[in-house]
Amino acid sequence: MERRTLMAAVEDGFDHAFKDPLWKDIALDDSFRSLYLHKAVQKLDRIRQNGPACHIYPGAVHTRLAHSLGVYHVGRMIMQRLVSTGAEGLDVTGIRSFLAACLLHDIGHFPYAHSLKELSVREHEELACQLIEEDRSLYDAIEETGAHAGMVMAIIDGGRPADDQCLVYRGILSGALDPDKLDYLNRDAFFAGVPYGLQDTGYIISSMRLHEGRIALERDAVSSLEHLLFSKYLMYRNVYWHKGVRSATCMIKKALLEGLRDGVLSFDDLYFIDDFDFDRLPDRHPDYGPFSLIERVADSQLLSRIWSRPYRPGGRLETACADLFDRLDVEQSLYRRLSRRYPQLRPYEVVIDIQEPISFESDTMILVDGQARPFTEVSTIFSSDVARQFTSSLRTIALYAPAYVDGDLAGGIVEDGLED
Repeated sequence: MERRTLMAAVEDGFDHAFKDPLWKDIALDDSFRSLYLHKAVQKLDRIRQNGPACHIYPGAVHTRLAHSLGVYHVGRMIMQRLVSTGAEGLDVTGIRSFLAACLLHDIGHFPYAHSLKELSVREHEELACQLIEEDRSLYDAIEETGAHAGMVMAIIDGGRPADDQCLVYRGILSGALDPDKLDYLNRDAFFAGVPYGLQDTGYIISSMRLHEGRIALERDAVSSLEHLLFSKYLMYRNVYWHKGVRSATCMIKKALLEGLRDGVLSFDDLYFIDDFDFDRLPDRHPDYGPFSLIERVADSQLLSRIWSRPYRPGGRLETACADLFDRLDVEQSLYRRLSRRYPQLRPYEVVIDIQEPISFESDTMILVDGQARPFTEVSTIFSSDVARQFTSSLRTIALYAPAYVDGDLAGGIVEDGLED
């Protein structure tokens, strides 16, 4: 297909500009503006991107709607770059489907979805596709953009069958240098007021090539990829896994796990709701004690981290707490021991927190003298061993409880054994 025709798919008629504090002007054409204004997309304006991080970083109240618009914007810049370099295998329907997938990739998100990943909750990508399939007006709005709704769903949800062309777009949306990551690292750092996540996005995109159906980088941009991975590490260390953010997160998780175990709510009660619906859960169950944790998080009354140590793979405590519902039993045993000294302590005020493993490895290919080589062979820093060390250095096992609980006492109990 002629390059001019492909470029028209990402440039002609993009006359509607939305102001964004990160990317400045974000341009949409009539059809993408209509898709953006659809109620299924606008609901994302009622879900905070970083959940409870705003209790520690007050500026971090940006929403998944702003993020989704940013992903669309970065995705459009990537498409402009690939078309301008004469990338093969792209067509108008695929490009438009990719842009729609960028805008819609998070419409299945519900509050604290990432906190429950260890449970058998449905992935937000799967829920996004369900929305598209069941909401005819959304389906039609996608088709009006020149996208193919089935292809959009296959790009979003990696569990759906996909042909070779669709796999190209899926790899761009969900790869190591995807527009999702390029937006959220920059956006989360910007609104948290920290420098760690800021990227030279323009330079990274200008160095992209489509090589054998995958995004590859020119060799001169290796340091930019290293910077991105290190930024991800710093954002987890300082923002996403700040002890206060983890306190709020594990309090919410504790409340939900208790509710799920006791039959007070089901997984279906969590899907398709927004932050306002979520915050009303305690009102619907005023006599259910664990849900007071949700109210306390809303009021920034967080539990204290009273004890922690590095995560030990295969450790006794780690093994006992690997299953989230088994973890509730461990917490209950610890509560029974601690309540002998602290009779005012509530059963749901003892929480064990373990971060999920985060990968800092990258399978991005680097173009060296016209040949594609793995990033780890070209990078001077990020070997596979170093990436694994980054992961292990972040993970801890921690106890959260009211500040009056003695951390040494609690830590000694869990390390020595919880038998009464």
